[in-house]
Amino acid sequence: MNAEQFRKQGKEAVDAIADYYENLDSMPPMSEVKPGYLYGLMPHEAPEDPEPFDDIQKDIKANIMPGITHWQSGNFFGWYPANSSFPAILGDMYSAMFNVVGFNWICSPAATELETVVMDWVGKLLGLDKRFRAIKDDCTEGSGGGIIQGSASEAHVSAMIAGREMMLAHLHALGMNDEEVDGVWHKFVAYFSDQTHSSGQKATNIIGCRSHSVPSDDNFRLTKKALLAAIEQDRHAGLIPFFVCGTFGTTNTAAIDDIPGIAEVAAANHMWFHVDAAYAGAALSCPEFRPLAQGIERADSFNFNPHKWMLTNFGCSALWVADSKHLVNALSIHRAYLPRVKGATSFAKDYHNWELPLGRSFRALKLWFVIRMYGASGIRAHIRKHVVSAKWLEEQLLADGRFEIVAPVEFSLVVFRIKPSALSDSPGADGEVANRANADLVKLINTDNRVFLVGTKVKGKDVLRAAIGSAHGNQENVELLFKVVTELTTTIISGRY
Repeated sequence: MNAEQFRKQGKEAVDAIADYYENLDSMPPMSEVKPGYLYGLMPHEAPEDPEPFDDIQKDIKANIMPGITHWQSGNFFGWYPANSSFPAILGDMYSAMFNVVGFNWICSPAATELETVVMDWVGKLLGLDKRFRAIKDDCTEGSGGGIIQGSASEAHVSAMIAGREMMLAHLHALGMNDEEVDGVWHKFVAYFSDQTHSSGQKATNIIGCRSHSVPSDDNFRLTKKALLAAIEQDRHAGLIPFFVCGTFGTTNTAAIDDIPGIAEVAAANHMWFHVDAAYAGAALSCPEFRPLAQGIERADSFNFNPHKWMLTNFGCSALWVADSKHLVNALSIHRAYLPRVKGATSFAKDYHNWELPLGRSFRALKLWFVIRMYGASGIRAHIRKHVVSAKWLEEQLLADGRFEIVAPVEFSLVVFRIKPSALSDSPGADGEVANRANADLVKLINTDNRVFLVGTKVKGKDVLRAAIGSAHGNQENVELLFKVVTELTTTIISGRY
């Protein structure tokens, strides 16, 4: 393919992408293919000769499209949103054009410096404390800063590695030598609640430390009291607490942990305090949500995903650290083939020393495009629109009388279930009967396939999660969701399914 062919076929591809987005709501949101469907449609060896673009386009429609679950559909309410927007797609196109491998400043100065600038922009947009900025108000280098990683799971591992480094430095400061420190590393413990994202457990598996899952309270939060009890138990067993994760918007229910209380415990025990705000962090762009996040200014690291609810295509996970020293000390590897900039380094960060991979793409471009083409006001309007729709759905479900809201609706997630009393007058309906009915309702909704959502279990109860947040959805999609839920609830209660 030469430049002229690319020009022609690229325009055709853009037209196809635009057509796809225009027609999203006319397609069932969930793919209905069976495992192995594609293997039977594809040749079992790579083509020997070049194939025309038109044939590939036809295969996209005929073979790939049936196997796509349409995350961008306004009728997709599963998991959490995975926002895509046209400005972000344009940014990705330019990133693909440059195709830099930006592990340090020399690789492409613009890639490094734009990331530094944009991460400070976003930190200010969210109202993060100045500790997290790379550049101070006087344009000198700060001790903190941000980096764009691929996912919150990567950020979790990076934060935990920094926390381990901080505890090792603390033990050395107490007078322990290297051999003594090596002898206690296996006693390090990281703390999470039973509602923390699975990435926390995965991070402990990767770095080889212990983990302690702390029971959440009746509001699904990790509390100061429960964390203190867990730490006391482990210290009595001779273990060393070194890391704790507090969540701002948990996966199951969008609960907010006791961030101020956790910060106090972490500081008193020389523990790294990481805040996982992968989903709900985007809401902090709206000042009215910031009182819910009191205490994050005391965190050692903060992470949220613009690719969830801030209009930026996957993957774009923003991680800030208040002091990059421990992260860089833990991850720095120097080789002769990785030349470093000497002198002022405010804008010449070697970001490969802030993350696990060496190679990294020019992710800052798509976030830069989104911020510039939507503006802060457009991002806030995007967030507020979904919160209004979530509150509307909550009100409609309660007014119906057959549903209960399982967790407070603070953002755009509505967690609900059919009330046991709507199913039967028997006390037994509060247990397995209610659980089975709600699990069956999820299956009916997704089999119907006008809308898509997922169920989960909280405190032993089967519930439904409606995660509103599609960049391409509107109030009419939420009204369709309510219509489908109420219709199929009638089917469940009448026993006709």
